[in-house]
Amino acid sequence: MSGSGQNQEGLRVALESGRGARDDRRSRDWSPEEWAAQSCGSPASANSDGINPVASQAAAIAGDFAKLGLAPATLAAVDRAGYTVPTPVQAGLIPRALKGIDVLGQARTGTGKTCAFVLPILERVSLPSERGGIGPRALVLVPTRELAVQVRDEFEKLAHGSKIHCVAVYGGKPIRGQIDKLAKNPAVVVGTPGRVLDHMSRGTIDFSGLEIVTLDEADRMLDIGFRPDIEKILRRCPDSRQTLLLSATVPPPVAKLATRYMRDPEILDFSTGEIAVETIEQFYFTVDPTRKFDLLERLLDREQPRQAIIFCRTKRGTDKVFERLSRHRARKGGEEEVGCIHGDLAQNVRDRVMKQFREGAVKVLVATDVVGRGIDVSALSHIINYDIPEFCDDYVHRVGRTGRMGREGLAYTFVAPDEGPQLTRIEMRIEKLLHRDEIPGFEAFDRRAKAAPIQQTGPGGAFIAAEGQPAAPPPEPEAPKKPSSAALLGKGRGPKRHRRAL
Repeated sequence: MSGSGQNQEGLRVALESGRGARDDRRSRDWSPEEWAAQSCGSPASANSDGINPVASQAAAIAGDFAKLGLAPATLAAVDRAGYTVPTPVQAGLIPRALKGIDVLGQARTGTGKTCAFVLPILERVSLPSERGGIGPRALVLVPTRELAVQVRDEFEKLAHGSKIHCVAVYGGKPIRGQIDKLAKNPAVVVGTPGRVLDHMSRGTIDFSGLEIVTLDEADRMLDIGFRPDIEKILRRCPDSRQTLLLSATVPPPVAKLATRYMRDPEILDFSTGEIAVETIEQFYFTVDPTRKFDLLERLLDREQPRQAIIFCRTKRGTDKVFERLSRHRARKGGEEEVGCIHGDLAQNVRDRVMKQFREGAVKVLVATDVVGRGIDVSALSHIINYDIPEFCDDYVHRVGRTGRMGREGLAYTFVAPDEGPQLTRIEMRIEKLLHRDEIPGFEAFDRRAKAAPIQQTGPGGAFIAAEGQPAAPPPEPEAPKKPSSAALLGKGRGPKRHRRAL
């Protein structure tokens, strides 16, 4: 057997050994909670040593993309894109997906999940169709517009030089232009569930020839209420399709979706014991809410980040921080280096800002959690949580925008005095303590004089002053003035309105 064949066989054995302990789940019906715990539970439960055999062995065996069973044309595209060594999720998922197996891949953000499903799809659609139907042969569902654009760009990069075309469909853009592109029968469609369902209802997209469906960031899609749309779409897809589901976490709703719409899926868990990326240094500042922006200015002046994202909780708060930061930067001649993104902005504005951010023209991006998932910008060095996130998983994904693919990154979180419990929950979730940071010469709290304390009464009703000495009681309130006789008689008032006689 050739070296390549041996490596392929070894990879198959490694993956089979990693799922051996889980094969018994097929012998009986599991509830979604049991299924999630057995198939995609905590990484520490992968084996007795707390090591995930699928991830570790796949990474050790697959040293380069040539060992994953990809065609020469695909390998040339991978090399052109600058990818040299596959990540564990790519080394584990690509061979299984190429065999037509339904796969549920769990891996934290920034580990190369997009490339892991793009390459098998390109391999599949490059071959002649066995069904002969019309319409796209592959469908990718994503939670946000920005992620749809990013996945489409990844397809175009890796399909460069081939005749494979990819179209992104999402809200906020004129639907007429998308209908025209779909009429040209692209091989791959990437879209948000709402807009895909809209095209289905209009009859502008046909899934009769669909061969593979991918759900990217499945947990996020369910979080923001896309489950009914996803289920409607999957019910309209051919039963013989292949389904890939990728998610950073696998809560019971995701497990239930997998059991209902996937055929005997193989579960590959590439999450590690640490949820947060090891290459990210994480700090927090304790700061009075009224002094957050002052701290932000000082922090940006101190750090001088290559590129940074400032996360705010609300759209209105995002606008306020953006306007103030733009004025601050304008005094230094860098107003154009600041951008803003949230859900209320027009889609062409969001696309323009994201393009400028990827190209490096925008250095600081103020945004809501709309860019908290899947967005990959290589030069991003700093994440600043201007508002501490409401949910712990949102913190994980915000911070995961930096430190991607082994790069180093820094994350700072502003914590108000009453937000200590939220910080504690985040530290428990990531199983790591954030380091407290301070800026010399900056007072995190407002030191202006406060109002005098309320005096309290002592024994016998005597008032106690601040020094503990008896003080004179406060003056008696004035008695209310007695109304004048003119007021009582109604003099001086406006003319009476007389009712019309019946």
